[in-house]
Amino acid sequence: MSLPGGQEPFNCVEVRFKNGRKEFYRNTDKLTLSIGDIVATEASPGHDIGIVTLTGELVKMQMKKKGVKDNAEVLKIYRKASQKDIDIWSDARDKEEPMKVVAREIAIRLKLEMKISDIEFQGDASKATFYYTANDRVDFRQLIKDFAREFSVRIEMKQVGFRQEASRLGGIGSCGRELCCSTWLTDFRSVNTSAARYQQLSLNPQKLAGQCGKLKCCLNYELDTYLDALKGMPDMDTKLYTEKGDAFCQKIDIFKGLMWFAYTNDMAHWHVLEAESVKEIVALNKQKERVASIEDYAVEIAAIEPEKNFQNAVGQDSLTRFDAPKKRKKKPGNNRDKVGAPAGGGNDRNNDRRGGGEKPAQAKAKTLIQPKGTAPVQPAEGQIQPARPQHIKPQQKAQPAIKPQAEAGTAPIADGTAPKAEGQGGGQNKNRNKNRNKNRNRNKPSNDNNANTKE
Repeated sequence: MSLPGGQEPFNCVEVRFKNGRKEFYRNTDKLTLSIGDIVATEASPGHDIGIVTLTGELVKMQMKKKGVKDNAEVLKIYRKASQKDIDIWSDARDKEEPMKVVAREIAIRLKLEMKISDIEFQGDASKATFYYTANDRVDFRQLIKDFAREFSVRIEMKQVGFRQEASRLGGIGSCGRELCCSTWLTDFRSVNTSAARYQQLSLNPQKLAGQCGKLKCCLNYELDTYLDALKGMPDMDTKLYTEKGDAFCQKIDIFKGLMWFAYTNDMAHWHVLEAESVKEIVALNKQKERVASIEDYAVEIAAIEPEKNFQNAVGQDSLTRFDAPKKRKKKPGNNRDKVGAPAGGGNDRNNDRRGGGEKPAQAKAKTLIQPKGTAPVQPAEGQIQPARPQHIKPQQKAQPAIKPQAEAGTAPIADGTAPKAEGQGGGQNKNRNKNRNKNRNRNKPSNDNNANTKE
């Protein structure tokens, strides 16, 4: 887009180098440059290689923001970088990481209290800049000699702040987001502990410090809002004089306009007052008048704050929603599915849970099993007493019990066993009927026997 009135475009451009370092250069040869072009710029000594990030009238605004005048003396751009310039530049960049390891070892050997954070080669590989951080002044004269002997290049030492180092390295803050200094923050304003006091934050250095070890830059973001809200609030050091005693301020809520006071002789009980009520009491105290008590001006928080009803509006799922369901293990004593096991056998609890066994309303009458030597007990009329089924080992068929045959004219032998219910032991019932018929036939006199007796 051409400028109106036939004006020529601004002859300065912004060039970015390693670690986000940006400088302004003058395009004296009027080269056709656009954002993203690799250019060779003036350096001392030699030349440097960088990437154009801004051109046109926007550069004038950035220079004004940085405090650089339009007619100031700035370095110039030589040319667009050739392929040979790019190859030399890329080879020099590849040497930076191995050099950083060796440089740290040399600094440790010299017992210098400093940290070498980064190395930047110039575009023509004629000079290397070592960035370091330190708490105090460091005498690195011997260090420069060792570096020049080891790397055979011109050495320049440059100290940077802890915030600048954190912006180059990057990281994740306590808020869960990427650091502001490494994403969008360009200028670093000074942060004081008074910013934390105005926002009613505890002066805990572990919580207020960022990745760089200094106070967090985000403490300044909401500071102006807090200062505006504090204009209509009494001070934290406000003291109220009442007939019941003196009261001191313990806590304030800036945006709700509430203040908590407690008597000097009863510091455990706090009373909530509105800011307007506190101003009224202070005005009376200035006239050397005392109010009866601060309870007359106290308010209840429940009457001020609306009832909080937290609901799951988004809809959260369980953390185990994708886990496979656990299979229920079978107990070793459960023989319900084994061959030869009685119907509804096994554990009574398992039968009730899984639907096995007989329900009380549908259970058949069964005779209780009595120990040997005792007469069988019959259930009362209308009462159902189901007998506990006998467990049979798996893979063993139930063998019918063989009872001794009773002789003719004698009573059946009592072995202490109870008669089986209908449907169980069918073979024994048939044998019993046959024995009964034989006994009847034996006791019944036949015609042949009658004839013989007569004779």
